Amino acid sequence: MAGHELSPPPRPDACALCGRAAPLTKHHLIPRSLHGKARYRRRFARAERLTAILWVCHPCHRHLHAVLSERELADHYRSREALLGHPEIRAFVDWLATKPAGFKPKRPRRRRR
Repeated sequence: MAGHELSPPPRPDACALCGRAAPLTKHHLIPRSLHGKARYRRRFARAERLTAILWVCHPCHRHLHAVLSERELADHYRSREALLGHPEIRAFVDWLATKPAGFKPKRPRRRRR
């Protein structure tokens, strides 16, 4: 049984980014797809890789992954403050914060990389 030090932070009542009371998902600040890569295993302790989590609503979560690559997230956007410092994410979050909890934005076509 894993110790509770490896538990994610408790689920809040509202999205950590837009502040809306909506169903929440776990956003791993160090993406799980990178947890096994040597570069990230060296840089971050196992506990940090497993517990660095932000609870966000589905629209905010989709937007984070539409705007930033997994490596960008792990290398530069490992905190709420860093994510909100990104102009495209900040603009979306500020816009979404004015919408009711059940509002689902239309999905834009995915940007090609």
